[in-house]
Amino acid sequence: MKNTALISVHENLGAKILPFAGYNMPILYEGVNAEHETVRNGVGVFDVSHMGEFFLKGPKALDLIQKVTSNDASTLTIGRAQYSCLPNNEGGIVDDLIVYKMADEEYLLVVNASNIDKDWDWISSHNDLGVSMENRSDEYSLLAIQGPKAVEAMQSLSSIDLSQIAYYHFEVGDFAGFDNVIISATGYTGSGGFEIYCKNDQVEAIWNKVFEAGAAFGIKPIGLAARDTLRLEMGFCLYGNDINDTTSPLEAGLGWITKFTKEFTNSENLKKQKENGVARKLIAFEMQERSVPRHDYEIVDSNGTVIGVVTSGTMSPSMNVGIGLGYVPTTFSAIDSTIYIRIRKNDVPAKVVKLPFYKK
Repeated sequence: MKNTALISVHENLGAKILPFAGYNMPILYEGVNAEHETVRNGVGVFDVSHMGEFFLKGPKALDLIQKVTSNDASTLTIGRAQYSCLPNNEGGIVDDLIVYKMADEEYLLVVNASNIDKDWDWISSHNDLGVSMENRSDEYSLLAIQGPKAVEAMQSLSSIDLSQIAYYHFEVGDFAGFDNVIISATGYTGSGGFEIYCKNDQVEAIWNKVFEAGAAFGIKPIGLAARDTLRLEMGFCLYGNDINDTTSPLEAGLGWITKFTKEFTNSENLKKQKENGVARKLIAFEMQERSVPRHDYEIVDSNGTVIGVVTSGTMSPSMNVGIGLGYVPTTFSAIDSTIYIRIRKNDVPAKVVKLPFYKK
């Protein structure tokens, strides 16, 4: 297991640390619900330094990105980021990722921790364009400072007007006494805030200054367990749960990042899938009785026939109702349809709903 540069900080704070995506990661500090509420109503900090960072440079860097990603990166301008995915040749997804345009011929790709090696090999195998590729995942730390009070709490640490960094935009500048820090707003919680990309030897000093600056705003460290409940309330996909090597981006509701204005890996087959319609869809559902759906629970119809499985599920801390995602045949995917979740031999009714679950 690898450690992030802040492992001793988390240990000293009494975090519950468990293996996650090849790293020892802080899963919770005071408890999921309390941490969840801190981010929804105030400001909290996640150490997500396990994420991967690839830098692509050169005159053909955009061409390579266009070839391997589903979204249209040609629309990016310097200072903008884009959510995308890496389709495979079988109709599934190698990974989802964020593409940052750093300069005219330089891009940063941020990938999931569990897929760093897989993604690197996949992109490298398509790099017949002479693009310079650097995997700097082990050099960079990443803090996600999230919540409605994040901007106000952190403004004293930067000369950049943090309130002017729009969603899926970023700036490179000074933060907490260090230069060339990437400050982005691509939050995974639905409560605002931003992310700080810095070098490993800077992150502890930055962490300490973040907590000094945020003390008056009730800032707290937040674990990955609350990150999961926060993202699920927004209906954001988690790789390995809701999307994987066998799920099509169109089945997963990611048609909005699948642009057929260009050719990319398996685009021809995905275009046919779009034209013909998908046989199954990722749906969102709310339990109609007090119960908690969990990952891999069976989804059944009114006759008790298994029609799918829950890919993500929890008791929503914000709404106090069981919520989940799962794949079902398209005939069961209409909003307000009734499905059933098999929980310990009981088939509990649930209603198909529109995302996000949590409305501000």
